[in-house]
Amino acid sequence: MTEPAPSSADWPRFLPSGDHAITVELGAGVDRAVSARVVRLHRHLRNAPLDGVIETLPSFRSLLVQFDPRRTDPAALEEGLRAAIAGLTTEPLPSRRWTIPVCYAAEMAPDLAELAALCGMSEAQVVECQCSVVYYVYMLGFLPGYGYLGDVPEPLRLPRRTDPRTRVPAGSLAIATGFASVYPFESPGGWHVIGRSPVTFFDAVAAEPALLAPGDAIRFEPISAERFDDLRGVKPAAAPAQSNGAGL
Repeated sequence: MTEPAPSSADWPRFLPSGDHAITVELGAGVDRAVSARVVRLHRHLRNAPLDGVIETLPSFRSLLVQFDPRRTDPAALEEGLRAAIAGLTTEPLPSRRWTIPVCYAAEMAPDLAELAALCGMSEAQVVECQCSVVYYVYMLGFLPGYGYLGDVPEPLRLPRRTDPRTRVPAGSLAIATGFASVYPFESPGGWHVIGRSPVTFFDAVAAEPALLAPGDAIRFEPISAERFDDLRGVKPAAAPAQSNGAGL
């Protein structure tokens, strides 16, 4: 028998995660509204931390809250978290806006021609379509600074590659299913690589090592190979925080 889908009354859920963390689930599935609730709680706890909270880690639909068991306990923490959630604003979620340069030249986009053929488009149409939307950073994961960016336009949504690469260069822009991402380091990867950015997405010695954060908004901007060399390693400036649209 199929279980009924959770309703809004089912959230939040508090799940134990070992002896010093609680997972707070705030919705189901990959959804910008659910993600916005996660990001609001994450930001609130950074600005007004509850006693004993060490760190918060946002994901697509939940927030992992790590705590010091010598200073608080799960019951007290859950009570504080419920109060924090009840007090969260429903105003649009302010987000930093980034313009990320990407070179789509053949030597930096090994999958662009194949992806264009599979989508029934020209390479130029793929680039235009891929750059036509503002992407939303749902979460960071897989690698430090690796952002899961949604949402890829429907015409470009393909499954992961059947033959993952053992080496994907740092800065590579890749897409799969409904997501895009830029590899902050050289890494194995199974997504379709369609370009490369000269931007550094993770700097271990910086005050904020990861360039991106959940809730950020991104637009990609095509550049030439010559411009790529000029911008290599340059950190872009984020536009002032503003609503990222869609009531988030």
